[in-house]
Amino acid sequence: MPTLPAPPKPTAAELDLLQTLWPLGAATAKQVHQAILKERPEVTYATVLRLMQIMHTKGLLIRDESERSHVYAPAQAQDSLQTNLLKDLIQKAFSGSAKALVMAALRSGISKKEREEIETMLKEEDK
Repeated sequence: MPTLPAPPKPTAAELDLLQTLWPLGAATAKQVHQAILKERPEVTYATVLRLMQIMHTKGLLIRDESERSHVYAPAQAQDSLQTNLLKDLIQKAFSGSAKALVMAALRSGISKKEREEIETMLKEEDK
């Protein structure tokens, strides 16, 4: 049985754009640009449009061309892409050990609130 090709991995800039697009669901380049401007006012519309076109070509975005302004949507759900990126990170940086990843994350400094949330989640898993 042939294996499916691995989904494309976004660059840092593409991942930033996806972080803006996921909550919107589907949006035009203009809508995405307006959302990005709130955090990064230096980003131009042309940059956003070009990046979205590249991401469509790579398979990171799907595009509805039925309207005059094309509507883009993420090709993968946020949790699916994050899971794939995390699996890749675990393999490459932690020799396949999820425990090593978690220990490194805990050592790197988390807030008291985050630690409490993690402890609560682990206690719920034990039930």
